Amino acid sequence: MHAVNVMIVDDDDITLTLLEHIVDELVTGEILVFSSSIKANAFLLSEDAQRIGLVICDWQMPSVSGIKILETLRTKSKNCPFLMITANPTKDLVISAKRLGVTDFIAKPFSSDDLTQKLSVLLEKISPT
Repeated sequence: MHAVNVMIVDDDDITLTLLEHIVDELVTGEILVFSSSIKANAFLLSEDAQRIGLVICDWQMPSVSGIKILETLRTKSKNCPFLMITANPTKDLVISAKRLGVTDFIAKPFSSDDLTQKLSVLLEKISPT
């Protein structure tokens, strides 16, 4: 288990629940869940954003995109790992996200095992067990 606070952002409730369940198995820290990208972006603009150690975020969401969430995070934290979830990993998305400092990607649909493996690698870098 890793003592890391994790922020999860996805407008799909089923994906959000799955992500929260998997993260809950890996961390002892707080898990902040946002189904609204507007609220997630506002949170990242607040002072409370400093307590986040990992962000997991969908790319395509209404109102505020995952790229915008990543941009906002990078204004506050250059080193916080960011896992981008996308159903459409186009070359343009990958280039834009890499330029902004995305840490890793996972494509939808993903298996629980694939997500757990990616998260375990990221969490080990943040908070070795």
